[in-house]
Amino acid sequence: MLLGVNIDHIAVLREARKVADPDPLDALGICKRAGADQITIHLREDRRHMQDMDAKNIIELSALPVNLECAIEAAMIDIACELRPHRVTLVPEKREEVTTEGGLAVTGEQSRLKEAIRRLQKEEIEVSLFIDPTLDAVRASLDLGVEWIEFHTGKYANIYAMLYTNLSKTHHSIPELDLSRKILKQMLDDELRNLRLLSCDAMELGLRVAAGHGLNMQNVKDIVEIETIEELNIGQSIVARSVYVGLEQAILDMKAVMIR
Repeated sequence: MLLGVNIDHIAVLREARKVADPDPLDALGICKRAGADQITIHLREDRRHMQDMDAKNIIELSALPVNLECAIEAAMIDIACELRPHRVTLVPEKREEVTTEGGLAVTGEQSRLKEAIRRLQKEEIEVSLFIDPTLDAVRASLDLGVEWIEFHTGKYANIYAMLYTNLSKTHHSIPELDLSRKILKQMLDDELRNLRLLSCDAMELGLRVAAGHGLNMQNVKDIVEIETIEELNIGQSIVARSVYVGLEQAILDMKAVMIR
């Protein structure tokens, strides 16, 4: 299984103090040395972490393929077409969200998505859609002619955290998931089954499947068992672990638990 290391949270640390350190560019060689298969970055419209110069430098200088996440707004597609990363993953964005809260409304954005996809593919850029794990979203993605889909695993990660960690005892507890362990366990099993079935459906339809959002060394183990998922994009948990063990070791540790 391939690992895309999302280095956005290095830029989050930098922007927290509005200084020039740490520089996400410094992570490229470390990621390659540790065995990452891809660099993932998200250039948001509000530029809350990655900046235009970051995206330009990373895409030009990375020895690994770069997966650029961006919104479907015309201005962002202009930037993507100019920079020409290996892949663009189209994602939804809300200014008020802390992080991407769900998948694209694929069936509700057909015309805009078609134009964005057409422009990107004309520049020989692979296109992936960041979608919720639903059959309608998979079918709509197929109709749009993209090469990849990436399942948003936030629901799975949230259920796992409320079931197996102390999240419910903190101020970050998720009220709608404040349920009995029995119910949470059933929900987790159902979500895993859904991801497994939809990944198989997508592969049979000719789509390549990635997954990401909220994955860490604990909850990733069951996702890794889904053989039809080819790639995981993981960022926050790797960068968070790197505070204690260093970035190279954090990536090596993640790669170790991703072995099937």
